[in-house]
Amino acid sequence: MKGIGVLLSGGGSNLQAVMDAVERGSIPADIKLVLSDRPNAYGLVRAESKGIPSFCIDRKQYKSSESFNQAILEKLTDHHVEYVVLAGYLRILSPELVECYRNKIINIHPSLIPSFCGMGFYGQKVHQAVLDYGAKVTGATVHFVDEGTDTGPIILQKAVDVLCGDTVETLSQRVLEVEHELLPRAVALLVQDKIKVLGRKVTLEEGDV
Repeated sequence: MKGIGVLLSGGGSNLQAVMDAVERGSIPADIKLVLSDRPNAYGLVRAESKGIPSFCIDRKQYKSSESFNQAILEKLTDHHVEYVVLAGYLRILSPELVECYRNKIINIHPSLIPSFCGMGFYGQKVHQAVLDYGAKVTGATVHFVDEGTDTGPIILQKAVDVLCGDTVETLSQRVLEVEHELLPRAVALLVQDKIKVLGRKVTLEEGDV
């Protein structure tokens, strides 16, 4: 069974969606570990409740970004992780880590990339920016992680209408529901080698997934 590592910084609802899909058998892989950069991340509690090894690797405990990312890479290697899923992880991975897992790291982002993405666009800030701009449509995107910020090839996207009277809270909840749909689907495709990448073009062999 192939091994997944999940990185997160917060509550871990996307982790929960992936764990549920693994339990249902729709993702034929094991979650080998969950890592957080924040010791109080509730996602760690979710992992522990399922007996999944969980660790906090706190940037404050390391002298440099290089040593911090090296610690992450060592933990992934030690637990035989083949694929990495960023499920609300708010730090940029080092080029060395990205290279080690080229086209094997995916991220979920709460907008339709290339809109409302990049440096500074994360969490509720994305939804606030959508509302401030007056956009009529937003959504969620699963993409490969490269050396940039939200710049890797796009795997899956789904639109969410912005409704009259939406707040950050109401909009984020509807987008989150779509995230919970897209991320497990993308992970299932990934671990079954049903994603092909040619430059920026991604093709999917969905079949029964």
